[in-house]
Amino acid sequence: MERTAYRLADIVARFGGQVMGDADTRVQQIGTLEHATAGQIAFLANAKYRSQLEGSKASAVILSRADVDATGLPRIVCDNPYSYFARLSAFLNPLARYVPGVHPSAIIGKDVQISAQAYIGPLVTIGDGAVIGEGAVVMAGCCIGEGVTLGRNTRLYPRVTIYHGCLIGSDVIVHSGAVIGADGFGIAMDEGRWLKIPQIGRVVIGDHVEIGANTTIDRGALDDTVIEEGAKLDNQIQVAHNVRIGAHTAIAGCVGIAGSATIGKYCRIGGSAGILGHLQIADNVEVASFTLVGKSISEPGSYAGIYPFSKNDEWRNNAVHLRHLGDLVKRVKALEKEIATLKGEKV
Repeated sequence: MERTAYRLADIVARFGGQVMGDADTRVQQIGTLEHATAGQIAFLANAKYRSQLEGSKASAVILSRADVDATGLPRIVCDNPYSYFARLSAFLNPLARYVPGVHPSAIIGKDVQISAQAYIGPLVTIGDGAVIGEGAVVMAGCCIGEGVTLGRNTRLYPRVTIYHGCLIGSDVIVHSGAVIGADGFGIAMDEGRWLKIPQIGRVVIGDHVEIGANTTIDRGALDDTVIEEGAKLDNQIQVAHNVRIGAHTAIAGCVGIAGSATIGKYCRIGGSAGILGHLQIADNVEVASFTLVGKSISEPGSYAGIYPFSKNDEWRNNAVHLRHLGDLVKRVKALEKEIATLKGEKV
């Protein structure tokens, strides 16, 4: 595919920043400092990669004012090189366009409303009463249940499944294999047998949300499961029933969130973290990878609960000591009391 090359001057006119060096330098793609070639623009967002500037073959580079003198390459100087890179990359690598229309192999239910500007791919099934918004893209093999609403410019990659009644906002991206609106894990014990509790809520997803491949979001038991606007969910995340995830929160892969947990706005949850049910997490909380959140967090900040790894023998030895930590605390307190008595101090 032939790419359009843009002058640095044109890029700055669109995205802001300041050009240092030849403003007529043209670039057509993003690259890393280490591997970029002619026609590509690299970026420096982390000082530990500054040494790679010297040997970079990029045509230009994006960097901060603190690094403006670190290279002689043509450069765009800005306040936040990483976000600048993200916006420029999206501009240079737009999502593929689809010609509006419904593929002949698609199965469309009764009273379905499909915008004339939407694309419905091969072997898609759409249940009765669903609404597909303007510019929506539904790729091959997706299954959309009865009464589902897809907003404007929402994009479903192949084999996404959305159960009945769910509401998906505008400009949402859902990657392959994601399941939205499956039953939550609701059961009750009755005379030695589990009874299934019908899950009658929905999943409601706000605008500009992205959901990764094979992520599952369960419908609410009674009220809705809600993902607020701008939230970003990575691959293989489990969101249980009645969870609420605040606006612009980002959650990395393999996180498990138990039922009725509430996560605030602008939180960042590291990969494989676990969040127990019915907890409240405040806005602007950062949870480190592999942390188990076992109680509510009421104050913003960074939290971690990771047992450091070590050689196996060392780990086992430390684990034995940890198991006896309570006894050790009692012994230390007893020694402190004995020392205080010997010194004639009041205990």
